[in-house]
Amino acid sequence: MRAFLVQADSFTELAALPDALPERGFLWLGYGRREFEVGEAEVQQALARWGCGSLVDLHVSDLINNQLPSHFDATSWYDMLVFRRLAAAPGSQDLFVDDEHGTLASAQRALRAIDTSPVGFAVFDRVLITVHPTDCQVREFFAQKLGRMTEGRDKTAARGSARLPASPADLMLRMVNHMVDSYLELRRLLTRQLGTLQRVLLDQNSEFNDWQLLLESRDALHRLEDTCEDQRSAIQEWIDALDEWPATGDPHAAREHELLRVRSRDVLEHVERVLAHVRRLESSAESAVQMHFSALGHRTNGIMRTLTVLTAIFLPLNLITGIFGMNFERMPLIHDAGGFWDAALLMALVALALWVVFRRKRYLGGR
Repeated sequence: MRAFLVQADSFTELAALPDALPERGFLWLGYGRREFEVGEAEVQQALARWGCGSLVDLHVSDLINNQLPSHFDATSWYDMLVFRRLAAAPGSQDLFVDDEHGTLASAQRALRAIDTSPVGFAVFDRVLITVHPTDCQVREFFAQKLGRMTEGRDKTAARGSARLPASPADLMLRMVNHMVDSYLELRRLLTRQLGTLQRVLLDQNSEFNDWQLLLESRDALHRLEDTCEDQRSAIQEWIDALDEWPATGDPHAAREHELLRVRSRDVLEHVERVLAHVRRLESSAESAVQMHFSALGHRTNGIMRTLTVLTAIFLPLNLITGIFGMNFERMPLIHDAGGFWDAALLMALVALALWVVFRRKRYLGGR
């Protein structure tokens, strides 16, 4: 567990949970999932000591559930958001190397490297509790980032985030936005590897047989789409709940409330962009499969057309040879010394005439 005191002009890591809430700012308690499960009693005692109210048992179960989809829930004293991140699993860093051409094996590894572990947020008025997966870097990233902002060394802050978070909800939205934006690297990886799969599918010089990989690709994209839809629903419910917050006469509080709305809409827009990209990838994969079968059918039709034309050409030749193979004593050209060459010339002329006719009707390919 890592505890931090966030104030307007400072960001301090605490060695232990304080006995009381500070006069200014708010507390951020960042836990790993296992840490939170073990230290739940301590958290509940601290919340009671601070007068914040305790976490509902059902919400505690949600925060430690590794399979829970993104969703939002609210109580009269805190809001809870579970948001599934989209990131690359540990050990897949070598897949991000910008090679020109991938392979089916790298495409399969890329699809299996997608990590969608949930991150939980319990948002009180002056306390933020976050529960992260064991290998999640979001907590460490923001601990370092906010520390640099305090020291004035963060040169990457932009879009209104150059100041420290003013409230637990503000910090939560920044974390969620960071998790959504981290999909950009994963997007490039998926686009490149699915492009490799499409090239193999449409390669006319090779036969595609790895249908298991294709099914895994479609299933992975379906899961991504479901995850993004859950993310969008959770953020939309948070925005609806935010609109229902009671108005105050304090101009500063009203301005902070409006900034939360703006940041929430920005997060929702980013989630919708990710969802649109996942759907484009899914549509592109489906189109590649349809084009593969269309190309396969076109090749089959071309082969059958060629065989049909050859059969049509040789059919009258077989008729001629069948006629001259009859056992009659009196037949034209049978006893003639040049009869064989006359029959051969006749068959050649018939074959040539049929070839010319089929060629003009474009039965033999070229236009």
